[in-house]
Amino acid sequence: MLGFIRLGVFGFLGLCVLYLMVAFYSRSVRREKLENQAAEQIAEGTLEVTGYEAFIENGMREYEGSLRRKLIVGVFIVPVVAVLVLIYVTNFT
Repeated sequence: MLGFIRLGVFGFLGLCVLYLMVAFYSRSVRREKLENQAAEQIAEGTLEVTGYEAFIENGMREYEGSLRRKLIVGVFIVPVVAVLVLIYVTNFT
C-alpha cells in the first residue's frame, strides 16, 4: 500500500511539472503567432502600431477560454487512466 501512495504522490508531482511545461509552451507559441499576425497587419496598414499591445492582449484573452487550453488538462487524465487500467489488468485478469 505504501508503494501505491508513493506512486500517487510522485506521479502527481511529475504530472504537475509536465502540465506547467506544456501550458507555458502552448502560451508562448500562441503569443508568438499573435505577434507575427500583428506585425503582418502593421506592415499591411490594417493595424496601427499603438494597437499592437491591445491586439495581443485580446488574442491571449481569447486563448484563455479556448478548447486547446482546456485540453491541456488531459495531461492529468490520460496517464492516470492508463495506470489504473494497467493495475486492473495486471491484478484482476
